[in-house]
Amino acid sequence: MKAQNRSRIIMYWCLVIAAVLLVAATVFFLNRKKTGVPEYVFSYAENQTQDYPTTMGGMKFAALVEERTQGRIRIQVHAEGKFGSEAEVIRQMRYGGIDFARISLAQVADHIPEMKVLQLPYLYEDADHMWRVLDGEIGERFLQYPQQYDLIGLSWYDAGARNLYCAANPVRTLEDLQGMHIRIQESEMMSEMIAALGAVPVKTPYDQVYAALERSQVDGAENNWSSFEAKQHYEVAKYFTVDEHVRIPEMQICAKHTWEQLSEADRAIILECAKESALYERKLWTEHERKARRTALANQVEEIVLSTEEKKKFQAAMKPVYERYEADFGEDIAQIRALGAQGQP
Repeated sequence: MKAQNRSRIIMYWCLVIAAVLLVAATVFFLNRKKTGVPEYVFSYAENQTQDYPTTMGGMKFAALVEERTQGRIRIQVHAEGKFGSEAEVIRQMRYGGIDFARISLAQVADHIPEMKVLQLPYLYEDADHMWRVLDGEIGERFLQYPQQYDLIGLSWYDAGARNLYCAANPVRTLEDLQGMHIRIQESEMMSEMIAALGAVPVKTPYDQVYAALERSQVDGAENNWSSFEAKQHYEVAKYFTVDEHVRIPEMQICAKHTWEQLSEADRAIILECAKESALYERKLWTEHERKARRTALANQVEEIVLSTEEKKKFQAAMKPVYERYEADFGEDIAQIRALGAQGQP
Protein backbone atom coordinates (compact mmCIF):
# COMPACT_ATOMS: atom_id res chain seq x y z
CA MET A 1 0.00 0.00 0.00
CA LYS A 2 2.81 2.34 0.87
CA ALA A 3 4.31 1.86 -2.58
CA GLN A 4 0.93 2.60 -4.17
CA ASN A 5 0.52 5.75 -2.10
CA ARG A 6 3.99 6.90 -3.06
CA SER A 7 3.17 6.34 -6.73
CA ARG A 8 -0.06 8.32 -6.39
CA ILE A 9 1.75 11.18 -4.67
CA ILE A 10 4.43 11.24 -7.36
CA MET A 11 1.77 11.18 -10.09
CA TYR A 12 -0.13 13.98 -8.35
CA TRP A 13 2.90 16.24 -8.14
CA CYS A 14 3.87 15.47 -11.74
CA LEU A 15 0.41 16.60 -12.84
CA VAL A 16 0.67 19.73 -10.70
CA ILE A 17 4.08 20.62 -12.15
CA ALA A 18 2.85 19.97 -15.70
CA ALA A 19 -0.16 22.24 -15.09
CA VAL A 20 2.06 24.99 -13.68
CA LEU A 21 4.41 24.77 -16.68
CA LEU A 22 1.48 24.89 -19.09
CA VAL A 23 0.08 27.99 -17.40
CA ALA A 24 3.52 29.62 -17.36
CA ALA A 25 4.06 28.87 -21.05
CA THR A 26 0.64 30.28 -21.91
CA VAL A 27 1.27 33.44 -19.92
CA PHE A 28 4.71 33.84 -21.54
CA PHE A 29 3.24 33.42 -25.02
CA LEU A 30 0.45 35.92 -24.38
CA ASN A 31 2.84 38.45 -22.84
CA ARG A 32 5.20 38.04 -25.77
CA LYS A 33 2.42 38.83 -28.21
CA LYS A 34 1.37 41.85 -26.16
CA THR A 35 4.89 43.25 -25.95
CA GLY A 36 5.62 42.61 -29.64
CA VAL A 37 8.50 40.17 -29.10
CA PRO A 38 8.99 38.49 -32.50
CA GLU A 39 8.70 34.77 -33.12
CA TYR A 40 11.58 34.97 -35.63
CA VAL A 41 14.54 37.35 -35.87
CA PHE A 42 16.38 36.95 -39.18
CA SER A 43 19.57 38.49 -40.54
CA TYR A 44 19.87 40.22 -43.93
CA ALA A 45 23.26 40.87 -45.56
CA GLU A 46 23.96 43.93 -47.73
CA ASN A 47 27.41 45.14 -48.82
CA GLN A 48 26.42 48.68 -49.82
CA THR A 49 26.14 51.85 -47.73
CA GLN A 50 23.12 52.72 -45.58
CA ASP A 51 21.75 55.24 -48.09
CA TYR A 52 22.26 53.07 -51.19
CA PRO A 53 19.10 52.07 -53.12
CA THR A 54 19.54 48.32 -52.57
CA THR A 55 20.08 48.83 -48.84
CA MET A 56 17.00 51.02 -48.59
CA GLY A 57 15.08 48.44 -50.61
CA GLY A 58 16.14 45.78 -48.11
CA MET A 59 14.99 47.97 -45.23
CA LYS A 60 11.64 48.49 -46.97
CA PHE A 61 11.34 44.72 -47.35
CA ALA A 62 12.06 44.20 -43.64
CA ALA A 63 9.53 46.87 -42.62
CA LEU A 64 6.81 45.38 -44.84
CA VAL A 65 7.39 41.87 -43.47
CA GLU A 66 7.26 43.05 -39.86
CA GLU A 67 4.09 45.04 -40.52
CA ARG A 68 2.26 42.24 -42.34
CA THR A 69 3.19 39.58 -39.81
CA GLN A 70 2.20 41.93 -36.96
CA GLY A 71 5.71 41.80 -35.58
CA ARG A 72 6.05 37.99 -35.61
CA ILE A 73 8.90 38.15 -38.14
CA ARG A 74 11.65 40.71 -37.76
CA ILE A 75 14.44 41.06 -40.32
CA GLN A 76 17.56 42.99 -39.33
CA VAL A 77 19.42 44.53 -42.29
CA HIS A 78 23.21 44.66 -41.86
CA ALA A 79 24.80 46.98 -44.44
CA GLU A 80 28.39 48.05 -45.23
CA GLY A 81 29.52 44.47 -45.91
CA LYS A 82 29.37 43.45 -42.24
CA PHE A 83 29.16 39.76 -43.17
CA GLY A 84 31.94 39.90 -45.78
CA SER A 85 31.97 39.82 -49.57
CA GLU A 86 28.96 38.63 -51.54
CA ALA A 87 30.72 35.32 -52.25
CA GLU A 88 31.29 34.86 -48.52
CA VAL A 89 27.67 35.74 -47.79
CA ILE A 90 26.44 33.03 -50.16
CA ARG A 91 28.65 30.46 -48.43
CA GLN A 92 27.33 31.51 -45.02
CA MET A 93 23.73 31.32 -46.22
CA ARG A 94 24.21 27.75 -47.38
CA TYR A 95 25.53 26.67 -43.99
CA GLY A 96 23.11 28.47 -41.70
CA GLY A 97 24.93 31.71 -40.92
CA ILE A 98 22.71 34.27 -42.69
CA ASP A 99 19.00 34.21 -43.51
CA PHE A 100 18.43 36.80 -46.27
CA ALA A 101 20.63 38.83 -48.61
CA ARG A 102 20.79 41.05 -51.63
CA ILE A 103 23.32 39.56 -54.03
CA SER A 104 24.49 40.39 -57.54
CA LEU A 105 23.28 37.91 -60.13
CA ALA A 106 26.93 37.50 -61.15
CA GLN A 107 27.73 35.87 -57.81
CA VAL A 108 24.84 33.41 -58.01
CA ALA A 109 25.48 32.61 -61.67
CA ASP A 110 29.01 31.37 -60.97
CA HIS A 111 27.41 28.51 -59.02
CA ILE A 112 24.37 27.99 -61.27
CA PRO A 113 25.35 27.88 -64.97
CA GLU A 114 21.76 28.28 -66.20
CA MET A 115 21.68 31.83 -64.83
CA LYS A 116 24.70 33.10 -66.74
CA VAL A 117 22.65 33.83 -69.83
CA LEU A 118 20.92 36.77 -68.07
CA GLN A 119 24.20 38.65 -67.80
CA LEU A 120 25.60 38.19 -71.28
CA PRO A 121 27.25 41.43 -72.48
CA TYR A 122 25.16 43.72 -74.66
CA LEU A 123 22.19 41.35 -74.28
CA TYR A 124 19.61 44.05 -73.49
CA GLU A 125 18.88 47.05 -75.65
CA ASP A 126 18.00 49.20 -72.63
CA ALA A 127 16.55 49.05 -69.11
CA ASP A 128 12.96 48.65 -70.33
CA HIS A 129 14.01 45.60 -72.32
CA MET A 130 15.59 43.99 -69.24
CA TRP A 131 12.48 44.56 -67.13
CA ARG A 132 10.24 43.05 -69.79
CA VAL A 133 12.39 39.95 -69.40
CA LEU A 134 12.67 39.86 -65.60
CA ASP A 135 9.07 40.83 -64.83
CA GLY A 136 7.72 38.13 -67.11
CA GLU A 137 7.77 34.36 -67.43
CA ILE A 138 11.53 34.26 -68.05
CA GLY A 139 12.30 36.17 -64.87
CA GLU A 140 10.01 33.99 -62.77
CA ARG A 141 11.60 30.85 -64.19
CA PHE A 142 15.09 32.07 -63.42
CA LEU A 143 14.12 32.89 -59.82
CA GLN A 144 13.59 29.14 -59.32
CA TYR A 145 17.13 28.10 -60.30
CA PRO A 146 18.87 29.07 -57.01
CA GLN A 147 16.95 26.29 -55.25
CA GLN A 148 19.44 23.79 -56.62
CA TYR A 149 22.10 25.65 -54.61
CA ASP A 150 20.06 25.78 -51.36
CA LEU A 151 18.92 29.35 -51.99
CA ILE A 152 15.43 30.73 -52.64
CA GLY A 153 15.04 33.51 -55.21
CA LEU A 154 12.59 36.19 -54.07
CA SER A 155 12.76 39.20 -56.38
CA TRP A 156 14.87 41.26 -58.80
CA TYR A 157 16.49 44.57 -57.86
CA ASP A 158 17.90 47.14 -60.26
CA ALA A 159 21.65 47.75 -60.55
CA GLY A 160 21.73 49.87 -63.68
CA ALA A 161 24.15 49.46 -66.57
CA ARG A 162 27.82 48.80 -65.92
CA ASN A 163 30.44 50.96 -67.62
CA LEU A 164 34.21 51.32 -67.72
CA TYR A 165 36.18 53.89 -65.73
CA CYS A 166 39.92 54.50 -65.62
CA ALA A 167 42.50 56.38 -63.59
CA ALA A 168 45.24 57.57 -65.94
CA ASN A 169 44.21 56.82 -69.51
CA PRO A 170 40.70 57.23 -70.95
CA VAL A 171 38.97 54.55 -73.03
CA ARG A 172 37.56 56.19 -76.14
CA THR A 173 38.02 53.27 -78.54
CA LEU A 174 38.39 49.51 -78.33
CA GLU A 175 42.09 49.94 -79.11
CA ASP A 176 42.56 52.07 -75.97
CA LEU A 177 41.46 49.11 -73.84
CA GLN A 178 44.07 46.66 -75.12
CA GLY A 179 46.32 45.35 -72.35
CA MET A 180 44.71 47.42 -69.58
CA HIS A 181 44.28 45.76 -66.19
CA ILE A 182 40.58 46.14 -65.32
CA ARG A 183 39.10 45.30 -61.94
CA ILE A 184 36.08 43.01 -62.08
CA GLN A 185 33.86 41.43 -59.46
CA GLU A 186 34.32 37.76 -58.68
CA SER A 187 32.53 36.48 -61.77
CA GLU A 188 33.56 34.10 -64.50
CA MET A 189 31.32 35.81 -67.05
CA MET A 190 32.83 39.24 -66.35
CA SER A 191 36.30 37.76 -66.69
CA GLU A 192 35.41 36.33 -70.11
CA MET A 193 33.93 39.64 -71.25
CA ILE A 194 36.93 41.79 -70.26
CA ALA A 195 39.33 39.31 -71.84
CA ALA A 196 37.29 39.36 -75.07
CA LEU A 197 37.67 43.15 -75.14
CA GLY A 198 41.45 42.72 -75.05
CA ALA A 199 42.02 43.79 -71.43
CA VAL A 200 43.28 41.82 -68.44
CA PRO A 201 40.59 41.01 -65.82
CA VAL A 202 41.63 41.42 -62.18
CA LYS A 203 39.23 40.03 -59.56
CA THR A 204 39.17 42.40 -56.59
CA PRO A 205 36.65 42.76 -53.72
CA TYR A 206 34.48 45.85 -54.05
CA ASP A 207 35.78 47.48 -50.87
CA GLN A 208 39.37 47.27 -52.18
CA VAL A 209 38.81 48.93 -55.56
CA TYR A 210 39.59 52.50 -54.42
CA ALA A 211 43.01 51.45 -53.07
CA ALA A 212 43.75 49.35 -56.16
CA LEU A 213 43.08 52.35 -58.42
CA GLU A 214 44.97 54.76 -56.20
CA ARG A 215 48.04 52.50 -56.07
CA SER A 216 47.88 51.71 -59.81
CA GLN A 217 47.37 48.01 -59.10
CA VAL A 218 44.69 48.22 -61.79
CA ASP A 219 44.28 50.71 -64.63
CA GLY A 220 40.53 50.85 -64.31
CA ALA A 221 37.35 49.14 -63.19
CA GLU A 222 33.79 48.67 -64.35
CA ASN A 223 30.56 49.37 -62.52
CA ASN A 224 27.45 51.54 -62.53
CA TRP A 225 27.27 55.26 -61.76
CA SER A 226 25.84 54.65 -58.28
CA SER A 227 28.61 52.33 -57.13
CA PHE A 228 31.22 54.59 -58.72
CA GLU A 229 29.93 57.48 -56.63
CA ALA A 230 29.09 55.58 -53.42
CA LYS A 231 32.71 54.59 -52.73
CA GLN A 232 34.15 57.88 -54.09
CA HIS A 233 35.94 56.13 -56.95
CA TYR A 234 35.61 59.42 -58.84
CA GLU A 235 38.45 60.74 -56.67
CA VAL A 236 40.94 58.33 -58.24
CA ALA A 237 39.34 57.56 -61.62
CA LYS A 238 38.62 60.65 -63.71
CA TYR A 239 37.53 58.97 -66.98
CA PHE A 240 34.12 57.31 -67.16
CA THR A 241 33.30 55.56 -70.45
CA VAL A 242 29.59 54.93 -71.02
CA ASP A 243 29.55 51.69 -72.98
CA GLU A 244 26.76 49.94 -71.01
CA HIS A 245 28.46 46.61 -71.63
CA VAL A 246 26.21 44.69 -69.28
CA ARG A 247 23.16 44.97 -67.09
CA ILE A 248 23.46 42.61 -64.14
CA PRO A 249 20.37 42.75 -61.93
CA GLU A 250 20.52 42.06 -58.22
CA MET A 251 18.62 39.27 -56.48
CA GLN A 252 16.96 39.14 -53.12
CA ILE A 253 17.48 35.64 -51.79
CA CYS A 254 16.60 33.57 -48.75
CA ALA A 255 18.55 30.66 -47.28
CA LYS A 256 16.82 27.31 -47.77
CA HIS A 257 17.14 26.40 -44.08
CA THR A 258 15.35 29.65 -43.18
CA TRP A 259 12.64 29.15 -45.81
CA GLU A 260 11.87 25.69 -44.46
CA GLN A 261 11.14 27.14 -41.00
CA LEU A 262 8.29 29.24 -42.37
CA SER A 263 4.67 28.30 -42.91
CA GLU A 264 3.14 28.53 -46.37
CA ALA A 265 1.29 31.67 -45.29
CA ASP A 266 4.52 33.33 -44.11
CA ARG A 267 6.32 32.35 -47.30
CA ALA A 268 3.58 34.04 -49.31
CA ILE A 269 4.00 37.21 -47.23
CA ILE A 270 7.79 37.14 -47.70
CA LEU A 271 7.44 36.82 -51.49
CA GLU A 272 4.81 39.56 -51.67
CA CYS A 273 6.95 41.96 -49.63
CA ALA A 274 10.09 41.15 -51.62
CA LYS A 275 8.40 41.97 -54.91
CA GLU A 276 6.84 45.14 -53.50
CA SER A 277 10.20 46.28 -52.14
CA ALA A 278 11.72 45.64 -55.58
CA LEU A 279 9.42 48.23 -57.17
CA TYR A 280 10.41 50.67 -54.43
CA GLU A 281 14.12 49.97 -54.98
CA ARG A 282 13.85 50.52 -58.75
CA LYS A 283 12.38 53.97 -58.22
CA LEU A 284 15.14 54.82 -55.75
CA TRP A 285 17.74 53.48 -58.16
CA THR A 286 16.70 55.80 -60.99
CA GLU A 287 16.86 58.84 -58.71
CA HIS A 288 20.13 57.78 -57.09
CA GLU A 289 21.84 57.07 -60.41
CA ARG A 290 21.04 60.54 -61.73
CA LYS A 291 22.35 62.12 -58.55
CA ALA A 292 25.49 59.95 -58.58
CA ARG A 293 26.29 60.97 -62.16
CA ARG A 294 25.88 64.66 -61.29
CA THR A 295 28.18 64.26 -58.28
CA ALA A 296 30.86 62.54 -60.34
CA LEU A 297 30.75 65.15 -63.10
CA ALA A 298 30.92 67.92 -60.49
CA ASN A 299 34.17 66.34 -59.28
CA GLN A 300 35.88 66.79 -62.66
CA VAL A 301 35.11 63.33 -64.05
CA GLU A 302 35.07 63.27 -67.85
CA GLU A 303 32.10 61.35 -69.26
CA ILE A 304 32.97 59.59 -72.52
CA VAL A 305 30.04 58.30 -74.57
CA LEU A 306 30.98 55.83 -77.28
CA SER A 307 29.82 56.58 -80.78
CA THR A 308 27.38 54.14 -82.40
CA GLU A 309 30.14 52.78 -84.65
CA GLU A 310 32.59 52.35 -81.79
CA LYS A 311 30.02 50.60 -79.65
CA LYS A 312 29.41 48.13 -82.49
CA LYS A 313 33.09 47.21 -82.30
CA PHE A 314 32.72 46.44 -78.59
CA GLN A 315 29.65 44.33 -79.34
CA ALA A 316 31.39 42.48 -82.16
CA ALA A 317 34.24 41.56 -79.80
CA MET A 318 31.71 39.52 -77.79
CA LYS A 319 31.29 36.90 -80.53
CA PRO A 320 33.52 34.31 -78.77
CA VAL A 321 31.57 34.76 -75.54
CA TYR A 322 28.23 34.15 -77.26
CA GLU A 323 29.58 31.16 -79.17
CA ARG A 324 30.39 29.52 -75.86
CA TYR A 325 26.87 29.94 -74.49
CA GLU A 326 24.57 29.69 -77.51
CA ALA A 327 24.94 25.91 -77.78
CA ASP A 328 23.28 25.39 -74.37
CA PHE A 329 21.27 28.58 -73.99
CA GLY A 330 20.44 29.60 -77.54
CA GLU A 331 16.69 29.34 -76.95
CA ASP A 332 16.85 31.59 -73.88
CA ILE A 333 18.95 34.14 -75.77
CA ALA A 334 16.46 34.16 -78.65
CA GLN A 335 13.50 34.66 -76.29
CA ILE A 336 15.23 37.53 -74.51
CA ARG A 337 16.14 39.26 -77.77
CA ALA A 338 12.60 38.81 -79.06
CA LEU A 339 11.32 40.78 -76.06
CA GLY A 340 13.67 43.58 -77.05
CA ALA A 341 12.15 43.69 -80.51
CA GLN A 342 8.67 43.94 -78.96
CA GLY A 343 9.62 47.26 -77.44
CA GLN A 344 10.46 48.83 -80.78
CA PRO A 345 7.93 51.33 -82.16
